[in-house]
Amino acid sequence: MPNYKKISKKIEQITIDNSEAKDKKLIWLNISDAGKGEMEFLRKKYNFDLKHLQASSAKITAQRPMAEPGENYLFIILHFPVFADEEIRAGEVEFFIGHGFLVTLHNNNLEALNGFFNLCRKEDDSLLTRKFESSAILLYELLERLMLSCYSLLDKNSLAINEAEKIIFAQKQKEAVAQILSLKRNIINFRKIMQNHKNILKGLTEMKSSLVPEEEIKKYYYRLVEHSKRIWEFLESQKEMIEALNATNESLLNYHISDIMKTLTIFSVIVIPLTLLASIFGMNTTAGMPFLGTENGFWAIIVIMLISSLGMLYLFEKKKWL
Repeated sequence: MPNYKKISKKIEQITIDNSEAKDKKLIWLNISDAGKGEMEFLRKKYNFDLKHLQASSAKITAQRPMAEPGENYLFIILHFPVFADEEIRAGEVEFFIGHGFLVTLHNNNLEALNGFFNLCRKEDDSLLTRKFESSAILLYELLERLMLSCYSLLDKNSLAINEAEKIIFAQKQKEAVAQILSLKRNIINFRKIMQNHKNILKGLTEMKSSLVPEEEIKKYYYRLVEHSKRIWEFLESQKEMIEALNATNESLLNYHISDIMKTLTIFSVIVIPLTLLASIFGMNTTAGMPFLGTENGFWAIIVIMLISSLGMLYLFEKKKWL
């Protein structure tokens, strides 16, 4: 049964020990927002490599996932998507895994990790970790829940894409531009986060355990590889969809702009000859100027202008320019 212990404000520990054998005890240390005190605690307790401890500091964010062997342990850095302030960002987790222990360090922004830790505090016999009491299986179950949490964000992206499509075809192009740009940013960030997961997880299929048969470990970790492939395929599909919507929205915007320019051009073509005609009749000449001094000269010029305008509109209509 699990034994929970809060070592400090930032360090929690679960000990899983279902058997009488002392060497089968499994410890999970969960550390959030690690600082110097937490790094010193790990150095004294497990003698982890200083380089790996420095990379686990809460103030440092790794630019890429990695898996490096240490002395009697494996050090792993993985990123998982976190949705905050309408934006998908990278939530980082560092793992130290060895015989009989798993240490996780994070910034307390991954609900799936915290939820699984609380689940392990309870007596839940459905967990594989209860059966094997292996750190490799504990890591697998934790990674599976972190991977499954990605699907909800993929669903959120899909709903946002559907909403953007409705906005586009409702002729709200300006509103659609902002939504499309936000979606493109989120999909790009999501892809950056998940890009190297498959390679890291493939490497973990070669993990050795004294408690679990090698075929069992491969079977479980290949499931994670399949999750990674499936998530990447969804991201590829969403990338193509948002690019298609962006192209559609740009086409509608260009059509709208072209329609406006056509209207302005027609207006200019009609007004310019009328302006020329008004300028001619506005000349300060008396000899030879038609309608000069006549009683209805002004109205005659207006009629000429009106006929000219209607004639040009008829020509535009005949040429199908309207």
